[in-house]
Amino acid sequence: MIINMSDKLGRNDACWCGSGRKYKKCHTFLEEQIAIYRLKGYEVPHIKLLKTKQQMEGIRESSKRNIALLDFIGEYAVDGITTEELDRLIYEKTKELGGIPATLHFNGYPKSVCISINDIVCHGIPSDHVILRNGDIVNIDVSTIYNGFFSDSSRMFCIGDVSEEKKRLVEVAKECMDLGIEQVKPWGFLGDVGQAVNDHAKKNGYSVVREIGGHGIGLEFHEDPWVSYVSKKGTGMLLVPGLVFTVEPMINMGKAEVFVDEGDDWTIYTADGKPSAQWEKTVLVTETGYEILTY
Repeated sequence: MIINMSDKLGRNDACWCGSGRKYKKCHTFLEEQIAIYRLKGYEVPHIKLLKTKQQMEGIRESSKRNIALLDFIGEYAVDGITTEELDRLIYEKTKELGGIPATLHFNGYPKSVCISINDIVCHGIPSDHVILRNGDIVNIDVSTIYNGFFSDSSRMFCIGDVSEEKKRLVEVAKECMDLGIEQVKPWGFLGDVGQAVNDHAKKNGYSVVREIGGHGIGLEFHEDPWVSYVSKKGTGMLLVPGLVFTVEPMINMGKAEVFVDEGDDWTIYTADGKPSAQWEKTVLVTETGYEILTY
């Protein structure tokens, strides 16, 4: 439930968001609108999830470095390289850019990046025993802390001569992400994003992972809301300007079922052994639509 800041501020006081405008000219209308939706029974975000102008700038700066890392590592994602070497390169480049890898030691995760190959859905742990090979599809998921602000994105890479079947999966997965992002608008709902993703995946004969979704981000690595990609239009959290979250659907060539590797308790595989693909971007809900932060 959102807290009405008018309980603490006068209408002529400076707005809590740091815009420099008077509260009555800035967030009063927004909070009144949220209150209307809450009274109607909709899920609305807590005020702490709505980023201030200063926080948005911090997240943008972190995002610039996050994208620079993906641009950088793409040149090294080639046949014959170990995922351990890719992890080392990511770590060193992150430090060079003044950042910290957000995944490193997060809830016990041991590496600076997640690298997921073929039937690994997500959270693949880099290792000197895992080598990229011709014909692989691989997701490289980079998360960055810069000056205390978090950013997150991933891309798919095709290694060498990849089959048309795998290429199509990679392309459709990106289309699913893009179509989901297009549904982001103020006073819409998170379910609008999930519906668009799921419809497009099913239209192309694929399935969408149910158990794993996107997440809020910015001041922490994982914040509310949790973002489902098997949700229904008109449901889920109300999208309010200032809300920041990732759009990162995981699209399976076969069935949607997945399992966690009991050996490391991190790596998630498709249950049927068929390939999975994922792209990820971080988006900000604006007053007129959305802004892609990790473009």
